Amino acid sequence: MLDAVTVADSVSRLGVTVPREAGTSFHVTVRPLKVDARNASTVAACPAWRVSEEVDSSIPVHDETARTLTCALADTLANVAGVRAEVIAADLSTDEGCARVAARLDVGGPADRDKPDLAPVDLLVNNAGFGLGSDFLDNSLENEINGLNVMVRAVMTLAHHAGISMRSRGRGAILNVGSVASRTGAGTYSAHKAWVVAFTEGLAAELKGSGITATVVCPGPVDTPFFERAGVDMRATPSWLMASPEQVVTEALDAVRAGRVQVTPTIPYKVAMGAMKLAPRWVTARAMRSVPHM
Repeated sequence: MLDAVTVADSVSRLGVTVPREAGTSFHVTVRPLKVDARNASTVAACPAWRVSEEVDSSIPVHDETARTLTCALADTLANVAGVRAEVIAADLSTDEGCARVAARLDVGGPADRDKPDLAPVDLLVNNAGFGLGSDFLDNSLENEINGLNVMVRAVMTLAHHAGISMRSRGRGAILNVGSVASRTGAGTYSAHKAWVVAFTEGLAAELKGSGITATVVCPGPVDTPFFERAGVDMRATPSWLMASPEQVVTEALDAVRAGRVQVTPTIPYKVAMGAMKLAPRWVTARAMRSVPHM
C-alpha cells in the first residue's frame, strides 16, 4: 500500500523534503507497459519507479496532504527519471472520485471524447487499500462500507473502464493488489481481497487472446506503515517474514510482463499460500484465531 509516510520516505531518499503526514492511501496508475529491470529498487513502495524513463504516470490521490506529497514525488520523477506524472485528486470511496479516475482511464478508448491531447493508460495498478483495524461488529458500518468501496467497488469500476479502453487498442495490463489474507477468512479485509483474487482470475480468462492481461499480486506482510494504521503491532514479527516494498513491486511487475494471472512474492508466503490451498478450511480458520482481523 502507498501511503503518505511511505511516499514522504520515498521522496526524501532523493533529497526532497516533504512533511510526514499519516492516514492517507494512494491509488497508482502508470503507463505504458515497459519495465526497466535495471533500476528495480530506486525508490521503495512506488510502482512508478519501476517503469522506464519514457513512461508517463497518472497518480490519483485522496486529500490535500496526499496531493502535496504526491506532487513532490511527481516532480522528483520528472527531474530524476524524466517521467511525466499527472496527479489526480480522487477519493476512491466516493462515486465522484472513481468517476474522476475512470475518465482518465477512458482516454484512448471508445468512451474518450474530450481528451485527445492525453496519452492512454496501458497499465492500471489497483493498489488503494487500508486495514479496517477492528472486528466487523465492533467497527462502524460507515468504515466498513468505505473499505468495501475502496477495495472492491473501485477495483471493479476502474478495471471496467481501463479494460474497455485497452481492449479497443489491443494492448494493456491490469494489476490488482490482493493479499495472502484472501485465503484466511479473517474478517472483511480478507473477504475484500478474496473477491479481488476471484475477480482477477475471471477477468484474465475473459481477456485471453485480446492482448490485455490481468494479474493479481498476493503479498504477505509488507514493511510499510499499513499495520500501524490498522492498529496491529508487528514489532515481534521476524524481519524475514516481512517483505520489502521493492520485492513486492519487482515480483508483481515481472508477473505482469510474463502474463501470469497470480503471483505471491517471497518464499515464506509462496509456501503459506500453497499450504492454505491444500489444507481444509477449518485448519486455516483455527490457525488464524490468534491473528488480528484487519
